[in-house]
Formats: sequence, structure tokens, C-alpha cells
Amino acid sequence: MLVFAACGAYVAKLLFLNDKVHTLPIVARHVLPHAPTGTAVGLFGGSFDPAHDGHAHVTRHALRAFALDRLWWLVSPGNPLKANGPAPMAQRVARAEALMSHPRVDVTTAEAQLGTRYTADTLRRLMQLYPGRRFVWIMGADNLAGFHHWENWRWIMETVPVAVIARPGQQRRALSSVAARAYADRRVLPIRAQQLASMQAPAWCYITIPMRDISSTQLRAAGGWG
Repeated sequence: MLVFAACGAYVAKLLFLNDKVHTLPIVARHVLPHAPTGTAVGLFGGSFDPAHDGHAHVTRHALRAFALDRLWWLVSPGNPLKANGPAPMAQRVARAEALMSHPRVDVTTAEAQLGTRYTADTLRRLMQLYPGRRFVWIMGADNLAGFHHWENWRWIMETVPVAVIARPGQQRRALSSVAARAYADRRVLPIRAQQLASMQAPAWCYITIPMRDISSTQLRAAGGWG
């Protein structure tokens, strides 16, 4: 697995997003995962606090269902919507690397290295650094249900295709969400899931897969982590 190395000195760069100015670091490409031009790359973000077999299960299904060439785990410094911070980054990355061993999956610390806090900012920087690649944002049905609370969520939907992976029983809340209703006419049927990465955004696909009965919250509550 490739984890971003320390980048040394950063050069500040201004990013304009929805009339806001963000100062972000410029990161050398050699510390980022390799993705040839034309590659379809799935981006699976989260705190991974801790990573567990459910994350790996979703990853393997996403690679197949959406015909992805690569999939990157974006281990975040912290979720802006959560009050309490996660376990140390190095600890979370080490567990993720030990758990997710796959030749087409990279565990990364993109947001920490890019200096971004919100998904929209991370996507903007990755698209700048990787022109000609086809990114797909991957998230669970619970994220879709609350997606309208994310910073610049409409920009995300209108910029990259979105793959939503759900366990049975999550459909009603997710598909009745603000985001799902706002982009109902851009929903892609599962039968066309393998074409999602090549579609013009907004385009999103909702698929249901058997889920492992495990969560990061349960693991933290049981002790022995963090």
C-alpha cells in the first residue's frame, strides 16, 4: 500500500470555491498514488476509526460493480460534522493497511497532505493534480441521507459521479433524502453501474449489497481501540 510521505515545505495556493478563498498546499505528485491517464479511480473517504472488514467488503464490491481500475481510501484527519476527534492518523492508517491488502487499492492520507478539510476541496485538488482521470466518489447510504449537510454538496454531485453502496433496509431513508430527491432525474440504474465512471456528472448510482454486521462505532464501544 502507498501512504503519502511527508512533503516537506509547502507552497501556498489559492483555491476559489463558491466565492470563498481557500489556501491549500501544493503537493508533489511523486508522493501521491499512481493513476495513468484515463484511469477510473474510486474515492472512499472516512475516518476509518478503526477500519474493519465491512470497509474491505464495500471496497471489493465497488471495484467490481463500478468497473474501477483503482480505489483509494482517503483516511481523513477528522470529520467536520463530528465533535470528537478520531484516533491518531498513524494508528488508523496502519490498521487500514494491514486489513485492506489488494493490488488495486491504496490507503492514503490525502486530506492531511493536501491541507483540505472538506470533501469538495479534496476533490478539487485531486482533479487539478490528476487531469484526465475519472474519479467516482463512493459513500454509504447513511452518508447520502445526510449529504445535504456537507459543505458544497451540490458542487460534489455536479462535478463527479457518485456511487452509493447500501445494506438491505437502508433504502427508504437514503432515497427520500434531500440529495436523492434533488437529483432524482440523474440516478443511474444498477444495470448501468459499470458505466458510471464514464458518465457526465451529475450522475449517481445506488446499489444494495449484503453487508457485514460490524461498524467502527461498535468496535470503539467494545474497547481495545483508540
